[in-house]
Amino acid sequence: TDPTLLNSSGEARITRTQPSDSRMSRVLKPLQGVMRAIRVHQFGGPEVLKLEHDVPVPSVGTGEVLVNVKCVGVNPVDTYICSGTYARKPSLPYTPGSDCAGVVKQVGPAVTSLKEGDRVYVTRSLTGSCAEYATVSEPNAHPLPDCLSFAQGAAVPVPYLTAYRALFQVAGARPGEVVLVHGASGGVGIAATQLARAHGMTVLGTAGTADGMEVVKRAGAHQAYNHRQAGYLNEIKSAISKHGAGGIDVLLENAAHVNLGLDLPLLARGGRLALVGSRGPIQVNPRDLMTTEGSIRGVMLFNATEKELAEAYAAVGAGMESGWLRPIVGAEYPLEKVADAYRDIVGGTGALGKLVINV
Repeated sequence: TDPTLLNSSGEARITRTQPSDSRMSRVLKPLQGVMRAIRVHQFGGPEVLKLEHDVPVPSVGTGEVLVNVKCVGVNPVDTYICSGTYARKPSLPYTPGSDCAGVVKQVGPAVTSLKEGDRVYVTRSLTGSCAEYATVSEPNAHPLPDCLSFAQGAAVPVPYLTAYRALFQVAGARPGEVVLVHGASGGVGIAATQLARAHGMTVLGTAGTADGMEVVKRAGAHQAYNHRQAGYLNEIKSAISKHGAGGIDVLLENAAHVNLGLDLPLLARGGRLALVGSRGPIQVNPRDLMTTEGSIRGVMLFNATEKELAEAYAAVGAGMESGWLRPIVGAEYPLEKVADAYRDIVGGTGALGKLVINV
């Protein structure tokens, strides 16, 4: 079998017959050669991430785009998939990663919105983003404006789509409401802060360090708090009182296994808590929800319909065009240090922006 016709798992790729239309029937010559890529041959911790130098460059199918990857966005869910504890398990071996930014190298039949040489940001990579080349379906590759770097582009997809879904599609956030982002110095937290501020909400954000608090302020929060400092909840309650609000209207929670029991008493009457992240169980007092008639709403980006994703992409694109959407990039790692990035995103002492891998 021609190695350039292998997919990311090393299996032969089936050639599909195209209609006779001149655009659809053009024959693509697969990109020759091999590439560097991270490969996972068994589920486990960051130590199972192996850099290989002879992985075949993936071929491009109908409606697909081949991207020369420049930067990769690291998300907590990537580590869960790698460990084998996530509900969705890829077939082994696989190349990890969903988000990236780069330059279109080749477009497949039926692709109409992109061309070779376009700068793009990508999510839901078909062959894994931790590689020099990755394929993606056309709807999941979007133009990256020149005003954003590739590192910033890699920081956009999952964080901003998740934040938009949490705030607007799940929690129904509205202008004029008070929003608390618990864990606002990481990728999703920064995105939620920028989205809420741009849509006319009063935004409070927390971080785990003084430097993290500065990141939260840079993202646009009206007030920032250190959630590792004793008494920070009283400071938040005082701020709520000064704003004349009865509580938090929308609370976006990135670490429910730590904070959920503390969050519920902060909610206003009818307040909504959007649960974005949790790494385990926690005990709460249900009466805290009864008194406010508040609600806890789970958020999972993979549950979004195509219509909901299109809505979120449109909002993100508008933010790029108007200038308020500016991802804040934290630590950057070379491809051979991807294991360090995986360790840091789940075990770091405090987020300072989005973690990115430079390919």
